[in-house]
Parts: sequence; C-alpha cells; structure tokens
Amino acid sequence: MRHKIGYKKLNRTSEHRKALIKNMLNSLIKYEQITTTLPKAKVLKPQADKIITLGKKDSLQNTKILVSKLQDIKSANKVKKTLAKRYEARKGGYTRIIKAGFRYGDKAPMAVIEFVDRDIQAKKVDIKKKEAPKKEENKPQPTA
Repeated sequence: MRHKIGYKKLNRTSEHRKALIKNMLNSLIKYEQITTTLPKAKVLKPQADKIITLGKKDSLQNTKILVSKLQDIKSANKVKKTLAKRYEARKGGYTRIIKAGFRYGDKAPMAVIEFVDRDIQAKKVDIKKKEAPKKEENKPQPTA
C-alpha cells in the first residue's frame, strides 16, 4: 500500500522545495528550456503543465493565482499572452523531459526539460548584442 507517499521531497525542507520549484518554473517560462537533474525535472513537469492550463483559462482569478504562484509578473504575462496562445489547441502535455546523461562531478542523472514547440530564440533573452566600437576623435590632451 502506498500510504503517505504524496510527492518527492528532493531532500529539502518544504520552504526550500517550494522556492526551488518556483525558481525553476520562472526559468522554464523565461528560457523555455532548462537543464537540471532528472528527479527535479520529474517534479517540475506537472507543475509547469498546471501553470499553462491556468494561463489558458482567461479570468482575473486565474491571473491572480498565476502571479501568486510565480511571484513574477513578467512570467505570468508570458504565460497568459504567448504560451496560452501557442498551446490553445493542445489539451495537455506541454512539456517534455529528455535525458541528458550524467553530471561530471557526482554522476547525477541530468535531464533537459523544455516546452513542446518551443521558441528557439527564447534561450537568447539575456544575451546582450555587441555594440560597434566607437571611434574616438583626436582630442587635444589637457596640459597641467
């Protein structure tokens, strides 16, 4: 019998686990693909699917629930505006887990969790474009 087996604890306290899942959800929404350990990815997958389902139902209450779960208005807006539109016809299964070998240091099983039909350019959100080098004019040096 499977009594008192509700979810994976990931060897963390409840507050640490909630913060970990929230941060991973925000990163997954922002970049649409993250690399993490396999147990964390398996815990994150149902949470991400529930967030997308909440975003698809357009109501003020669901928006407030999204903001309270994600603690980030930018992520909540992306869920409501882009991800909900992208998965409008899909009834579930918004994420996939791809096994990615083992980590070098401790041989932990790694996995890539990503949105199905993801935007490839989302990974480059934080990368700043290089500016062209500015020409410095020949300015006379001040003499003291």
